Amino acid sequence: MLLFRQVTFYLAIAGFAGVFFLVQDMRRKPPAPPPAVEPARSPFPASVAATGLLEAARENVKIAAPKPALIQQVAVAVGSKVKAGDTLLQLDDRELRARLGTLRAQIEALRAALHTDRVLHADAADQLVRAEKLARDRVISDDEKKRREFAVQLAETRVGKTDADIAAMDAQLRQVQTELDILTVRAPRDGTILQVNVRAGEFAGTAPTEPLMILGEVEKLQVRAEVDEQNAALVEPGRPAVAYLKGDTQRKLPLRFVRIEPFVIPKRSLTGDSAERVDTRVLQIIFELDRPEVPLYVGQQVDVFIERATPLSVVSPANVPVAKQ
Repeated sequence: MLLFRQVTFYLAIAGFAGVFFLVQDMRRKPPAPPPAVEPARSPFPASVAATGLLEAARENVKIAAPKPALIQQVAVAVGSKVKAGDTLLQLDDRELRARLGTLRAQIEALRAALHTDRVLHADAADQLVRAEKLARDRVISDDEKKRREFAVQLAETRVGKTDADIAAMDAQLRQVQTELDILTVRAPRDGTILQVNVRAGEFAGTAPTEPLMILGEVEKLQVRAEVDEQNAALVEPGRPAVAYLKGDTQRKLPLRFVRIEPFVIPKRSLTGDSAERVDTRVLQIIFELDRPEVPLYVGQQVDVFIERATPLSVVSPANVPVAKQ
């Protein structure tokens, strides 16, 4: 019995010790895993960090439809190089082409009617000449001569009206031709098709959720860097900067200052970092760069470091002057 109590006592002590060491082990934080990719570091003694986005130098053009219509044909594909005026999209134009054929037929009918009216006018003019000769010889009365004069005036009026009808039809024909030309969406400038978000047979509205196409010039790229508004005062125009592609911290891309967009906007370009702030506003700065040997693509994110003139001096509360009362 005594032996059993001793064994139970030692087992209880061992259990308490095991629980103690288990709790201590659970409280011990594991070391943080090393980053998958070494983060980019600034080459400047003092700098302002920003997130950048590669884009076409002349900025991308979002192609839209001029009016709601069914898409009949998509004339380009992603990567196609186009010149200004080249066809990008053909909207459904069957109804307008039918109207065009109808107007042309009506114009031909009016031209035939005009020819008839001119013949009648020539006949009435000839009858008037004969009537005037007969009136001088007192063969016909003055009333008959007047009727021949009115007949000539009526024929002239009919010729003028038919001419006006033809002019009106020509104006309608030109309007339909203009509407037909509008239904052919053309490239506003030279460039490369970066995105095609529509297919033949789909309906194109005037306010789509995304552009039908995106056109840009990828031969020359620029970086749109976004600096947090809290650091906007640290950015000085004309300062050099460098960029690093995501996942490549060894190859830096020299940047040349172009301009500062003088309008602070809500942050839209997100890096995906779990600690990233999204409820902030940013100042956009444009830099140009020369194409390196490594391939670059529009829409790639880069880490940007902008040189700062001098680092901020740390001001301690003891050094802050106190205004005398």
